[in-house]
Amino acid sequence: MPQPYPNGELVIVIDCADLERSAQFWAAALGYVAGPATNGPYRSLTPKSGVGIDVLLQRVPDVKRQKNRVHLDLRTPDLAAEVHRVLGLGATLLAGQPVAEDGWRWHILADPDGNEFCVVQPPSD
Repeated sequence: MPQPYPNGELVIVIDCADLERSAQFWAAALGYVAGPATNGPYRSLTPKSGVGIDVLLQRVPDVKRQKNRVHLDLRTPDLAAEVHRVLGLGATLLAGQPVAEDGWRWHILADPDGNEFCVVQPPSD
């Protein structure tokens, strides 16, 4: 059976300033497990089930200055509950009202480093 990514393994990399803070946030937000802390600039996150896309946190010295060109969407059947949950983990709500388009609804948030992501509720049908 061919792999989903034919040349190897797909990993999402998220830049951050504080590896520990980002590991705690993203592991809890995604239901992942953080790999062991190291002295280097990387920290891995893997799905608890072992199935899914790995996330690599990369400590960088520069500060985020503009909108992300790529972001994560966290899909949920309960928009309000999921937004409340990630806010409790340290996310910041970037817009007061959800965006609505073609039956989809979502909030735009930022992780503790300012990286945007969305919490998305698909149409109910």
